[in-house]
Amino acid sequence: MTQQTGTQLRRKDDGTVDLVGSELTTTGERIEKECEGWFRHRTRRTGRFPYQVRLPHDVDADHINATLADGVLTVRAPKSEAAKPRRIAISAT
Repeated sequence: MTQQTGTQLRRKDDGTVDLVGSELTTTGERIEKECEGWFRHRTRRTGRFPYQVRLPHDVDADHINATLADGVLTVRAPKSEAAKPRRIAISAT
């Protein structure tokens, strides 16, 4: 499972990723870009934001990682080995 937030973060210190039970919470702060000139309407909100998602039961919580590249935060939550499909050998008796 891969989740990307729709907000650009400038530095890794601008946001946090927390896991409590099976609930993953991403928090951060949208900072308004400096604009020159005149504009009519702001299309994006600014300020602190939380984003929460409940993870499936088959996620390996010990191997979740978060990376920040070009302002995009990507959180990867791999499936546990027990949840991955596997072939069962047939034995003859």
